[in-house]
Amino acid sequence: MRTILVATAIACAIGLGSCSDERGPTEPTPRQVGIIVAKPEPLVQGGAITGEVRARVQTDLSFRVSGKITERLVEVGQSVKAGQLLARIDPEEQKADLDVAAANLQSAEAQQTQAQLAYDRQQSLFRTQVTTRAALDQAQEALLTAQASTKSAQALFETAQDTLSYTELKADADGVITARNAEVGQVAQAAQVVFTLAHDGDRDAVFEVVESAFLRPIDGDGTVTLLSDPTQKITAKVREISPTIDSSTGTIKVKVAISSDAPIPLGAPVVGRFNYVSQDVIQLPWSAMTSKGGKPAVWIVDPASSAVSARAVDVAGYETGSFIVKSGVSEGDVVVTDGTKFLRAGEIVSYVKEASK
Repeated sequence: MRTILVATAIACAIGLGSCSDERGPTEPTPRQVGIIVAKPEPLVQGGAITGEVRARVQTDLSFRVSGKITERLVEVGQSVKAGQLLARIDPEEQKADLDVAAANLQSAEAQQTQAQLAYDRQQSLFRTQVTTRAALDQAQEALLTAQASTKSAQALFETAQDTLSYTELKADADGVITARNAEVGQVAQAAQVVFTLAHDGDRDAVFEVVESAFLRPIDGDGTVTLLSDPTQKITAKVREISPTIDSSTGTIKVKVAISSDAPIPLGAPVVGRFNYVSQDVIQLPWSAMTSKGGKPAVWIVDPASSAVSARAVDVAGYETGSFIVKSGVSEGDVVVTDGTKFLRAGEIVSYVKEASK
């Protein structure tokens, strides 16, 4: 029994001796991460917008006088020539005014003729000392009054002629009727739009876009393609960007010039494509993004100590698979792109450089 106790004690002593042989603490293995060295690279961006083809010059045609429309001679989509009659209103009232003006003109001319004869007679009598100077002056005054009345009547007559011509609505240029806003039997008011005429010549592709789409300068010409035939591409140049925002749609109007030789019909839906002027930016992959205080951030590696720290960044834009850094990262900064989820500030890492994005 004593022998067993001694053996047990020796075994315990040996075990305690082995347990007392403590080793020093081991260094933790640094976490391995993927990194990229920030470097500005040129970025080319662009976009596609939809719109429609319109005439470069488009006018609204209307009567200059009010009246009941008695004839409408053209339809929407019809080609017309300059001076072609499009519609007519009832001219009876204007004809009556012209007759009155013609009668007044005839009366004024007759009075002028009588005054001229009276003046000539007074001149003859004055030369023979038969009449007085006062009588001659009176005859001359009557003649001048008659001449002025004739001129006034002539002006009223010509105005009545013009007013009668206003009962006929004619095209002011060669083009195509794109809209009609009145019918036969309708009483049209003066200056009320009856037809819209798209003039022949160059065309514009007109787009309604958000203002931010054209805050950056456009690089050269764009292209316009028919929505129904994407293979047909036409080089086009931005001609006009509206300086104001449409309050009803919140968009601005952009007009892109299209040559008149382009085989694109009026009203055709088109797609316009353009590129911005390229600029140097720092672009990082999505995997590099983290959060600091609820704001976008990235992990930066200190090359001297291999320690990481989170740095807030200002994002300028988001692309497919990447984002553009506006501020917070400079050229040459080492940014962690892989293994960011479990990092903590001040942690020592080992890293493998990835290809630039």
